[in-house]
Amino acid sequence: MKALRFIMMVLLMALTANFAPQAGAQTIRDANHHNIGRISPNGTVRDNDSRPIGFFDRDGVIRNKNSKQIGLIKGLQIYNNDNERIGYILNDGTVRDGESRILGNIDRSGKIYNADKKIIGYAQSVRYEWIACYFFFHFFD
Repeated sequence: MKALRFIMMVLLMALTANFAPQAGAQTIRDANHHNIGRISPNGTVRDNDSRPIGFFDRDGVIRNKNSKQIGLIKGLQIYNNDNERIGYILNDGTVRDGESRILGNIDRSGKIYNADKKIIGYAQSVRYEWIACYFFFHFFD
């Protein structure tokens, strides 16, 4: 019985170790696959040196590294600090600006395309609205 418990514990630890990286922060890459930052599931945005450069709060507020509000997400719509809609995301991953011009697209595999359909980056397992704020609306530049 002890041997069975030990085997079960080892299997559980192996499974946990296997899935742990997927639960952590997701790397953001540029078009050349170079790491340019990370976004944690809790909304913390970090640069390539792991320094915090911003946050996505649970209530949709976008903050810079000094915790100052710089924008807002409501559903799949993105607003600036003056509460003006500066963009939105369609269900198919198309990102448009406030005047409905196409800025690009985020596909299900995590590829990010500009309006000319050229890959500008990669981000898997990150919320679409967070990716749009990072790549298209440049909240963290």
